[in-house]
Amino acid sequence: MSEEMISRRFQLSSFQIIILGFAGVILLGALLLMLPISAAERCVTPFLDALFTATSAVCVTGLVLHDTGSYWSAFGQTVILALIQIGGLGVVTVAASFALLSRRRISLMQRTTMQDAISAPNVGGIVRLTKFILWGTFLIEMIGALAMLPVFCRDYGWHGIWMAVFHS
Repeated sequence: MSEEMISRRFQLSSFQIIILGFAGVILLGALLLMLPISAAERCVTPFLDALFTATSAVCVTGLVLHDTGSYWSAFGQTVILALIQIGGLGVVTVAASFALLSRRRISLMQRTTMQDAISAPNVGGIVRLTKFILWGTFLIEMIGALAMLPVFCRDYGWHGIWMAVFHS
């Protein structure tokens, strides 16, 4: 078998990359949630509980087995928040944002994958659209956090800042 045939055989389509990206994020999230530092009582969370929580967070469904505020530590809540953000924005958009932040050029294959991930009509302007999505998301979440901040701080003190950010 020639090298060209082997390289074609193992080349992934954009949709396969997206699916593997989501599966990888869910698995990594589950492994992080299993760590004792993730639970408030510093116990190891069973794999299936952690996997369910990570999957629910990435899919942004809001289903939980354990109360997020009381079962998970600040580290566990941060992992869940990151999973929600990655799931909401999309694995490819988050990966592209890291590439943009590191000032790397985005290849045509990466642009095509981004186009498929966000259902853009064409590849042209995909980087600008991704930046718009990221800034728009950040701005709306910041406004939401600022709107909730007074109530959460009144009811929970300094912990209200984290709660406002988490809920936004």
